[in-house]
Amino acid sequence: MINCNNVGLRYGDKKLFEEVNIKFTPGNCYGLIGANGAGKSTFLKILSGEIEAQTGDVQLDKGQRMAVLKQDHFEYEEYEVLETVIMGYQKLYEVMKEKEAIYMKEDFSDEDGMRAAELEGEFAEMNGYEAETEAAMLLNGLGISDDLHHKKMAELVGGEKVKVLLAQALFGNPDILLMDEPTNHLDLQAVKWLEEFLINFENTVIVVSHDRHFLNKVCTHIADIDFGKIELYVGNYDFWYESSQLAQKMAKEQNRKKEEQIKELKEFIARFSANASKSKQATSRKKTLDKIELDDIKPSSRKYPYVHFKPEREIGNDLLTVENLSKSIDGEKVLDNVNFTLQPNEKIALVGNQEVAKTTLLKILAGEMEPDTGHYVWGKTTSQSYFPKDNAAYFEGSKLTLIDWLRQYSPEDQSETFIRSFLGRMLFSGEQAKKKADVLSGGEKVRCMLSKMMLSGANVLLFDEPTNHLDLEAIQALNNALVEFKGTVIFSSHDYEFIQTIADRIIEFTPTGMVDKKLSYEEYLAEEHLIKDTP
Repeated sequence: MINCNNVGLRYGDKKLFEEVNIKFTPGNCYGLIGANGAGKSTFLKILSGEIEAQTGDVQLDKGQRMAVLKQDHFEYEEYEVLETVIMGYQKLYEVMKEKEAIYMKEDFSDEDGMRAAELEGEFAEMNGYEAETEAAMLLNGLGISDDLHHKKMAELVGGEKVKVLLAQALFGNPDILLMDEPTNHLDLQAVKWLEEFLINFENTVIVVSHDRHFLNKVCTHIADIDFGKIELYVGNYDFWYESSQLAQKMAKEQNRKKEEQIKELKEFIARFSANASKSKQATSRKKTLDKIELDDIKPSSRKYPYVHFKPEREIGNDLLTVENLSKSIDGEKVLDNVNFTLQPNEKIALVGNQEVAKTTLLKILAGEMEPDTGHYVWGKTTSQSYFPKDNAAYFEGSKLTLIDWLRQYSPEDQSETFIRSFLGRMLFSGEQAKKKADVLSGGEKVRCMLSKMMLSGANVLLFDEPTNHLDLEAIQALNNALVEFKGTVIFSSHDYEFIQTIADRIIEFTPTGMVDKKLSYEEYLAEEHLIKDTP
């Protein structure tokens, strides 16, 4: 168990949190959420001891071991993969190395023998004789095959290093597990394996993630950083989100009878309880949900950007035809005879690990790149708006204020009143609207690009990884907007929830060609046997 007593931290005039009194107990997985800049990663560092709180303290039960997912992918370059994983249990690793050093001595004294016997006892207590087997199982589960286990970390590519560091954090059954964005750079199979591991993990987990599907699968509780405090809520991310929306609604309708509100709350909880999966987490969560009272649900201070795409005209039946499209980049063919047609109001997700192929197709369809062979034709009634993965060209070197930057893309109304109103809905209010375009953060740039697209009135939207750099609130707002959009969308994303709730057609680029199916994402994964069953 981790017990936080009166924990507080501020940087200069900025208060991250204060008087945090919270307990994280075994058997639960806590999703730590909060707006960008709220202090999620900082709070994990306080829990791990990397940063010291200015007030209060963090206490662990005596003898408990904490494991932290490392962020430096180059920290263990000179070590073998298997050894790097075992290093996650530092005490076991130290005993193992000291034991090996004694046995390698040429002059083995009686004192060495006594010390070796002590170490053997400690080693056995920590299950050291199973260490290599356990490490190998973790690596294999994450997709690191046996032939890589004895290679140096320096020989692995980026995604493989991420998996090794994840195995390192999971190794040795730690009492407390802290993870910051564990699904970043993981493929679908590795994410599924990690979900199952955490669902069956019996100790304490605290995780920061922008992957809503992951939070929904593994979390028994949500720890929400809001108002400079951290509040605990039972349930997964969807339950927290829906309950916070319900609380906002109730706060606006305080004149309603409390009995009606209680009835609505009960129906709401029953709906979520009925949707529980087969995992023991869900069973435990349902029991706790049934105990929730009306006063337990509090409105959130979260601000969601207003994202709404309204096409200026309807699309005709003649929308898009792509024939024999091919493209090579740096001598490598990334698109090979791509053929498909687009129907009105379809929403296509481009998936798979062929990142360059997806980006190249979107660039060609947006008119930013020419194919080597083949052609594509947009229908006369279509208008397109494009969101690139790399938006730097729109902002670098620009000394325009956000008002003047966005005014460039507002053909109908260029008045400051209109532009300020639009920016305000995208969370750039007051003086923020006067910020220079070249000093924006990644998330702010994305919100500006979404504003540009909304003003276009396009009936076809092209997105290349739009959720990168966005916080959960902006992701949710964009997700809802694209579900409601009365037009056609082609997009690439690694966000499971985003794809599943928006797409009705999946195009996957594989090393052997393109797969095109008119299915939801879950149906596609099940049909392609990429998941064992539908969540």
